[in-house]
Amino acid sequence: MKTLKFLFCLFTLSIYSQSNIEIFLFDLETDQSTITLKNAKILSNNEGYDNQPSFIDDRYIVFASTRNGQTDISKYDTRDNSKAWINSTEGGEYSPLKIPNKQEVSAVRLDKDGKQRLYSYNLKNGQSKELIKDLVVAYYTWYNDNTIVSAVIEGDQLNLYVSNLSDGTNTKYASNVGRSFHKIPNSNLVSFISKENNDQWQVKSLNPVNGDIIFITNSIENVEDICWLNHDTLLSGKANNLYKLALKEDSDWQFIADLSKYGIKDISRLSTNSTASKLVIAGDIETKKK
Repeated sequence: MKTLKFLFCLFTLSIYSQSNIEIFLFDLETDQSTITLKNAKILSNNEGYDNQPSFIDDRYIVFASTRNGQTDISKYDTRDNSKAWINSTEGGEYSPLKIPNKQEVSAVRLDKDGKQRLYSYNLKNGQSKELIKDLVVAYYTWYNDNTIVSAVIEGDQLNLYVSNLSDGTNTKYASNVGRSFHKIPNSNLVSFISKENNDQWQVKSLNPVNGDIIFITNSIENVEDICWLNHDTLLSGKANNLYKLALKEDSDWQFIADLSKYGIKDISRLSTNSTASKLVIAGDIETKKK
């Protein structure tokens, strides 16, 4: 029951405490150390829950979105500004990501009976298949098309596992981690948020092949959502402000932009495309209920 209670809180608190999250797309311009956001656009404009955006490629974006009271996978076409639904299941889908080298996306499915697992979904017909049978995956990323790095619900915390889909092995490498996982560009590493130090969360890297973990930098206070602009620069947000950290240049997080002019009160998930020319953000456009 303890796991089920934590699972329930994990998703329902984010849905109801952040009452009006929308998905925003920006063009990114980078000139040496200066980053500029332009051409803001709301992609979701949807009553209900919209969150966890990511790029399929430079054209398509997927995110979790409410449809008829249920959370499914929405695909947005940046060329014609159209939206389509990838799946039609009885469960709710969260955190959709493109699976490398396949015409499929993956997502965490929360079924009506409380079962929570990671599934793949065919982009053409929406057919789904369970990927990891024995772990309650909450958040994750793909290292390659055969290896998943994830935060798994165990007791009252999230622990980091590496899952090999070929041989079915699941190896635990860290305890008490956050929800943000990203393949670091031009590397064989995955970044994650370590919460082992309650006073200061940290961004660390994991080599999923040998398990080596290395400290990268401190996160912004009480912030666990980041993304990589390139192999050296991270982006993150707190409240309505967006920040960057160039690891070789900046000693601390540097302010980029105030997004309140777009109605954003609280920045959460962030993702860039492969060329770092576009940024997609999940932003709460209402004050959180207390």
